[in-house]
Amino acid sequence: MPASYTPKTRGAMADEHSHSQTIETNMSAAQATVGDVLATKGGDIIAIRPQDTVQHAVEIMSENRIGVVLVKDAQGALCGILSERDIVRQLAQTPGQTLPKTVDALMTTELKTTTMDETLVTVLRRMTDGRFRHLPVMEGEALIGLISIGDVVNYRLTALEYEALKLKQLIVG
Repeated sequence: MPASYTPKTRGAMADEHSHSQTIETNMSAAQATVGDVLATKGGDIIAIRPQDTVQHAVEIMSENRIGVVLVKDAQGALCGILSERDIVRQLAQTPGQTLPKTVDALMTTELKTTTMDETLVTVLRRMTDGRFRHLPVMEGEALIGLISIGDVVNYRLTALEYEALKLKQLIVG
Protein backbone atom coordinates (compact mmCIF):
# COMPACT_ATOMS: atom_id res chain seq x y z
CA MET A 1 0.00 0.00 0.00
CA PRO A 2 1.58 3.33 -0.99
CA ALA A 3 2.30 5.85 1.75
CA SER A 4 -0.09 8.37 0.20
CA TYR A 5 -3.05 5.97 0.26
CA THR A 6 -6.12 7.38 1.99
CA PRO A 7 -9.08 5.04 2.42
CA LYS A 8 -12.34 6.44 1.06
CA THR A 9 -15.39 6.51 3.28
CA ARG A 10 -18.96 5.89 2.23
CA GLY A 11 -21.68 8.51 2.08
CA ALA A 12 -22.45 11.84 0.47
CA MET A 13 -20.53 13.79 3.13
CA ALA A 14 -17.26 11.95 2.52
CA ASP A 15 -14.38 14.06 1.32
CA GLU A 16 -11.60 11.96 -0.13
CA HIS A 17 -8.98 14.50 1.03
CA SER A 18 -9.93 14.65 4.71
CA HIS A 19 -9.23 12.00 7.30
CA SER A 20 -8.52 11.95 11.00
CA GLN A 21 -5.48 9.71 10.79
CA THR A 22 -2.94 8.95 8.15
CA ILE A 23 -0.97 5.82 7.62
CA GLU A 24 2.10 7.82 8.64
CA THR A 25 0.66 8.75 12.07
CA ASN A 26 -0.56 5.23 12.70
CA MET A 27 2.77 3.75 11.65
CA SER A 28 4.81 6.20 13.73
CA ALA A 29 2.88 5.19 16.85
CA ALA A 30 3.25 1.51 16.00
CA GLN A 31 6.97 1.89 15.35
CA ALA A 32 7.94 3.74 18.52
CA THR A 33 10.81 1.85 20.13
CA VAL A 34 12.39 1.13 23.48
CA GLY A 35 15.10 3.62 22.45
CA ASP A 36 12.44 6.34 22.19
CA VAL A 37 11.35 5.64 25.77
CA LEU A 38 14.91 5.59 27.10
CA ALA A 39 15.62 8.89 25.33
CA THR A 40 12.82 10.54 27.32
CA LYS A 41 13.33 8.85 30.70
CA GLY A 42 17.08 8.34 30.74
CA GLY A 43 19.11 5.22 31.29
CA ASP A 44 19.72 5.36 35.03
CA ILE A 45 20.51 1.91 36.36
CA ILE A 46 20.25 1.03 40.03
CA ALA A 47 21.89 -2.28 40.75
CA ILE A 48 23.01 -4.37 43.69
CA ARG A 49 25.18 -7.48 44.08
CA PRO A 50 23.94 -11.06 44.52
CA GLN A 51 25.59 -11.32 47.96
CA ASP A 52 23.80 -8.20 49.30
CA THR A 53 21.04 -8.85 51.81
CA VAL A 54 17.37 -8.52 50.96
CA GLN A 55 17.28 -5.87 53.71
CA HIS A 56 19.79 -3.80 51.73
CA ALA A 57 17.77 -4.32 48.54
CA VAL A 58 14.59 -3.16 50.29
CA GLU A 59 16.38 -0.03 51.53
CA ILE A 60 17.67 0.77 48.02
CA MET A 61 14.21 0.24 46.52
CA SER A 62 12.59 2.42 49.18
CA GLU A 63 15.15 5.24 48.89
CA ASN A 64 14.80 5.33 45.12
CA ARG A 65 11.04 4.73 45.04
CA ILE A 66 11.37 1.82 42.63
CA GLY A 67 9.74 -1.60 42.46
CA VAL A 68 12.66 -3.56 41.07
CA VAL A 69 16.42 -3.58 41.33
CA LEU A 70 18.85 -5.14 38.89
CA VAL A 71 21.49 -7.55 40.15
CA LYS A 72 25.01 -7.42 38.71
CA ASP A 73 27.93 -9.71 39.45
CA ALA A 74 31.43 -8.55 40.44
CA GLN A 75 32.36 -8.04 36.78
CA GLY A 76 29.29 -5.82 36.24
CA ALA A 77 27.35 -8.35 34.16
CA LEU A 78 23.60 -8.58 34.65
CA CYS A 79 22.81 -11.79 36.51
CA GLY A 80 19.32 -11.24 37.90
CA ILE A 81 16.46 -8.99 38.86
CA LEU A 82 14.74 -8.64 42.22
CA SER A 83 11.22 -7.26 42.43
CA GLU A 84 8.86 -6.32 45.22
CA ARG A 85 6.80 -9.33 44.18
CA ASP A 86 9.79 -11.68 44.76
CA ILE A 87 10.27 -10.24 48.24
CA VAL A 88 6.59 -10.40 49.21
CA ARG A 89 6.32 -14.04 48.13
CA GLN A 90 9.33 -14.92 50.26
CA LEU A 91 7.96 -12.95 53.21
CA ALA A 92 4.78 -15.03 53.04
CA GLN A 93 6.76 -18.29 52.92
CA THR A 94 9.31 -17.47 55.60
CA PRO A 95 7.97 -14.72 57.89
CA GLY A 96 10.70 -13.00 59.88
CA GLN A 97 13.48 -14.79 57.99
CA THR A 98 13.49 -13.02 54.63
CA LEU A 99 15.42 -9.79 55.17
CA PRO A 100 18.71 -11.42 56.28
CA LYS A 101 18.78 -13.68 53.19
CA THR A 102 20.99 -12.82 50.26
CA VAL A 103 19.57 -11.41 47.06
CA ASP A 104 20.73 -14.41 45.02
CA ALA A 105 18.33 -16.61 46.99
CA LEU A 106 15.30 -14.62 45.79
CA MET A 107 16.24 -12.98 42.49
CA THR A 108 14.90 -14.09 39.14
CA THR A 109 17.76 -15.40 37.03
CA GLU A 110 15.87 -16.38 33.85
CA LEU A 111 15.77 -12.84 32.53
CA LYS A 112 13.69 -11.49 29.71
CA THR A 113 15.44 -8.54 28.09
CA THR A 114 14.86 -6.12 25.25
CA THR A 115 16.90 -4.03 22.86
CA MET A 116 16.76 -0.36 21.85
CA ASP A 117 15.12 -1.13 18.52
CA GLU A 118 12.29 -3.37 19.74
CA THR A 119 8.89 -1.76 19.18
CA LEU A 120 6.77 -0.70 22.14
CA VAL A 121 3.84 -2.73 20.85
CA THR A 122 5.98 -5.87 20.98
CA VAL A 123 7.35 -5.01 24.42
CA LEU A 124 3.87 -4.37 25.85
CA ARG A 125 2.65 -7.70 24.47
CA ARG A 126 5.62 -9.57 26.00
CA MET A 127 5.17 -7.90 29.38
CA THR A 128 1.44 -8.57 29.41
CA ASP A 129 1.74 -12.19 28.28
CA GLY A 130 4.64 -12.87 30.66
CA ARG A 131 2.98 -11.08 33.60
CA PHE A 132 6.05 -8.98 34.42
CA ARG A 133 6.46 -5.21 34.53
CA HIS A 134 10.16 -4.52 33.95
CA LEU A 135 12.63 -5.28 31.17
CA PRO A 136 16.37 -4.69 31.21
CA VAL A 137 17.56 -3.05 27.99
CA MET A 138 20.65 -4.62 26.47
CA GLU A 139 23.04 -3.61 23.72
CA GLY A 140 24.92 -6.78 22.95
CA GLU A 141 26.13 -7.98 26.34
CA ALA A 142 26.00 -4.50 27.91
CA LEU A 143 23.15 -3.38 30.15
CA ILE A 144 22.12 0.13 29.06
CA GLY A 145 18.84 0.73 30.87
CA LEU A 146 15.60 -0.56 32.31
CA ILE A 147 12.06 0.13 31.20
CA SER A 148 8.81 -0.54 32.99
CA ILE A 149 5.33 -1.02 31.65
CA GLY A 150 4.55 2.34 33.26
CA ASP A 151 7.31 3.99 31.20
CA VAL A 152 5.84 2.55 28.01
CA VAL A 153 2.26 3.56 28.86
CA ASN A 154 3.40 7.07 29.86
CA TYR A 155 5.31 7.46 26.60
CA ARG A 156 2.26 6.40 24.58
CA LEU A 157 -0.10 8.70 26.54
CA THR A 158 2.23 11.64 25.94
CA ALA A 159 2.32 10.80 22.22
CA LEU A 160 -1.49 10.63 22.12
CA GLU A 161 -1.78 14.00 23.88
CA TYR A 162 0.61 15.50 21.34
CA GLU A 163 -1.37 14.00 18.45
CA ALA A 164 -4.61 15.41 19.91
CA LEU A 165 -3.01 18.85 20.24
CA LYS A 166 -1.84 18.73 16.61
CA LEU A 167 -5.37 17.80 15.49
CA LYS A 168 -6.90 20.66 17.51
CA GLN A 169 -4.42 23.09 15.98
CA LEU A 170 -5.27 21.76 12.52
CA ILE A 171 -8.99 22.23 13.14
CA VAL A 172 -8.69 25.69 14.71
CA GLY A 173 -6.24 26.75 12.05
